[in-house]
Amino acid sequence: MLRRFAKKTFISFSVTFKDSFRQGKVVGFDLEKRCVLLNDGEELFFSHLILATGSGGPFPGKFDRVVDMDTAIQTYEDMVKEVQKASRIVIVGGGSAGVEMAAEIKTEYPAKEVVLIHSKMALADVELLPCVRQEVKETLLRMGVHFLLSEKVVNLPTLTLNKFRENMVVKTDKGTEVATDMVLLCTGIKVNSSAYSRAFSDKLASNGALKVNEHLQVNGYDNIYAIGDCADVKEPKMAYHAELHAKVVATNIANSLMQKPLKTYKPGSLSFLISLGKNDGVGQVNNIYVGHLLVTFVKSRSLFVGKSWTNMHQTMPC
Repeated sequence: MLRRFAKKTFISFSVTFKDSFRQGKVVGFDLEKRCVLLNDGEELFFSHLILATGSGGPFPGKFDRVVDMDTAIQTYEDMVKEVQKASRIVIVGGGSAGVEMAAEIKTEYPAKEVVLIHSKMALADVELLPCVRQEVKETLLRMGVHFLLSEKVVNLPTLTLNKFRENMVVKTDKGTEVATDMVLLCTGIKVNSSAYSRAFSDKLASNGALKVNEHLQVNGYDNIYAIGDCADVKEPKMAYHAELHAKVVATNIANSLMQKPLKTYKPGSLSFLISLGKNDGVGQVNNIYVGHLLVTFVKSRSLFVGKSWTNMHQTMPC
């Protein structure tokens, strides 16, 4: 919820990859010809293919429209202004995105009333240690966040999302009604499978992810890989894991060209850091609880965006 922070979270691909970058929508694959079909009719031929379509969901957790970068940044900046107008805010969804959103708002605007509605009793992701999930709850309580747990919102279609609108009423399946001035939706993250679901229909897991082997090759193909959220690997969907996948796949493509053995990807003990505002956070590293100070130092102050700019060989804007 910081003003002018959004521009730090959008990094141009074209600046880094130059003529090797194409912006377009994938509409199909011709696996016999080994080519990717774009919506403008262009065909991109490949010897190796990496599918990294990620996941999608509602704004503000995901940006769900195709616009230029300046417009996307301005959309987030405009939402911050809407948050500033609202004295009462409801956040729907208590996974990691929802709890981080609640903490960020209460950190920047302590006087605002924030209510978090979650369909389960425990907050944050189910893979986390119970002590981490409990500490998330206790930290938010100390901040003044109110909870409606084990309740589902039943009138979302009638609510205005992400914009200030006085005296809206959020209704739950338990009959609870909450008056609010703004509703933020932090639920419904799904694998982006539309680009490949037809071509790989027999390789899909139940959630739309691609079934892969221990080398992250799509089952039945030695030159097609899947990484990140669209890979059916039994671990939480996190950018950190996608980065590990990418390193394994890059090595495996090089090794395959040199006829060397392929590297195996093995999900390890879970490391997961939750930012609770710029001055707080909790998490676990290798399934061991880590406290507020470490998470604040490592993640909360910058959300790792500086590392992403460095990896892209660009300078982060001030």
